[in-house]
Amino acid sequence: MNVFVAGGAGFIGSHLIDHLLAEGHTVLCADKLVMGGQNIEHLRDNSAFSFCETELAEQDAVDRIFAENKIDAVYHLAANSDIQKGGREPSIDFNDTLLTTRAILEGMRKADVKKLFFASTSAVYGEMPDTALTETTGGIMPVSYYGGAKLASEALISSYVSMCDMSAVIFRFPNVIGPRLTHGAVFDFIRKLRKNPAELEILGNGKQCKPYIYVLDLVDAIVKMTREFAAGENVYNISVMSDGTTVTHIAEIVVEELGLQNVAFRYTGGDRGWKGDVPRFEYDISKILATGWRPQYTSDEAVRQTVKDAVKAGM
Repeated sequence: MNVFVAGGAGFIGSHLIDHLLAEGHTVLCADKLVMGGQNIEHLRDNSAFSFCETELAEQDAVDRIFAENKIDAVYHLAANSDIQKGGREPSIDFNDTLLTTRAILEGMRKADVKKLFFASTSAVYGEMPDTALTETTGGIMPVSYYGGAKLASEALISSYVSMCDMSAVIFRFPNVIGPRLTHGAVFDFIRKLRKNPAELEILGNGKQCKPYIYVLDLVDAIVKMTREFAAGENVYNISVMSDGTTVTHIAEIVVEELGLQNVAFRYTGGDRGWKGDVPRFEYDISKILATGWRPQYTSDEAVRQTVKDAVKAGM
């Protein structure tokens, strides 16, 4: 296929492109390089890969991409990926997540492109700590601008699937970690401990507990579920087959892997790291497991491997 990956220079998108190229697809990546282009630098000489630096929230720019390229399927990962940053500046989520979704859907409609993968999030559910969250759980109310923009994007996709006879696969995934990670607890802890190996500040009370999925496990699931785009809209919770990892345990793993001792943990207090953070949730992933997909890493293993990846990369 000729594949368009929106937001492909990012952490998840760049790994997805690596996998799609390995499967023999031709890939066009479009990104405005907020985080830089280092994740796709190794692809510059690959004849099956091309890159366009552009603002994907601008309809004219997106329309040109569809007009100038034969596109069979779209993988939409263009979004603000930093919940804390979006919490400080709501316009970031509105522009980088919701407006990019609208522009891409309109571009697909005009070009008669029917196949879409969309990267959504567990944040669409909001705060429902005592509910085993399934893809059909009702009464969901996001508590962050990030989650709100993703849920609004899902609603737009649903309407375009119906009106334009599209096929869409939507993954709602939790914290994703691994090589090329640029933010989040693992990244922050390593950075803080490099500056001060004697003390580590931990946001909240450290009891926040979430599942962490290794990026290569996630990409494997994306590729598996989009080899054949089933008709209509298909939504999947995607996560690990284990309990989540507490923030304190993440800190302990980072300290251990960095070879540090006697590190004092200093907590900022409260049951969450920041406003809009969901301290814990329970995912039901039976739907994706029924397809035969299985993650290779547990949550704790994903955290430990990510620290090893970061150390190996010289972080």
